[in-house]
Amino acid sequence: MLNCYFCTMFLSMRKFSPCLWASVALIFTVLATSCNFKWKKEEEKVPLARVDETYLYREDVARLLGRNMSKEDSASFVTNFINDWAVKQLLLSKAKINLPQDKLAEFNRLVSNYRTDLYTRAYKEALIKQTLDTVISNAELKSFYDKEKENFKLKERIVQLRYIELPSQFLDKATVTQKLKRFNKEDVAYLDSIGVQFRKVNFNDSIWVPVSRLISEIPPLTIENQRKYLKKSQFFELQDSLGVYLGHITNLLEVNDEAPLSYIKPEIRQVLLNRRRIDYSRKLEVDIIDEAIKKKDFEVYDKYDKNE
Repeated sequence: MLNCYFCTMFLSMRKFSPCLWASVALIFTVLATSCNFKWKKEEEKVPLARVDETYLYREDVARLLGRNMSKEDSASFVTNFINDWAVKQLLLSKAKINLPQDKLAEFNRLVSNYRTDLYTRAYKEALIKQTLDTVISNAELKSFYDKEKENFKLKERIVQLRYIELPSQFLDKATVTQKLKRFNKEDVAYLDSIGVQFRKVNFNDSIWVPVSRLISEIPPLTIENQRKYLKKSQFFELQDSLGVYLGHITNLLEVNDEAPLSYIKPEIRQVLLNRRRIDYSRKLEVDIIDEAIKKKDFEVYDKYDKNE
């Protein structure tokens, strides 16, 4: 049976003249086909469960099933999901009947506000992602650092160092040690030439490294003995069953020293980006209001007076 308003009208037009019937028949045939197609499409949805007039369909659950689930796991998951869904629907139905009307109205306002917040936040984030300039120049970073460096204090010791980790069976440790300490052009060229024999290496002693990272990478180095081995302009050698750890400390800063710009650039960049995002978001809101006022899509009437 074609359950459609247009289909009903079509069947009631038999009393019209043959000419009118022929000209209209084609139109309503198309409409009837459309209605029937829509009805069949809806019929194809397979219900898994029902609570009153609310249905849970197979497609609602299918998208939640993992591809690697076994048949037993899938069956268990579906059963649990149906039961959880049913409990929520039954509780919701009883809540709508038994909760006070003022409480229901409050919940409806909260749901409406939450939905609005979700949509607007997602839209604003999309606009910000699409149009916000995320490039922070070195000049901006330095300017901010110069103004705020008193507020950037180190929370842990950091060092600059040259570092090599040798295999425990390495034969010419003395030569590597000598060249790592002196570190002239010839030494660098030599160390580079045999670098494939090293387990780890860092020759860039302009990079600041937190001591906690060194402790995590050098097993014999600990929180307790770090001050013995990590001193400015000091060479250290540590060893365990895994290897030999050679390092030359070129610079060191203590806790509560001013953090160097190169070390906190990522942090400053994030601060500046967050400020830029906030400023852009505020400007976006102002522009939206202004545009709506110009198009007469938004207007404010007499001011609200709570005493009225």
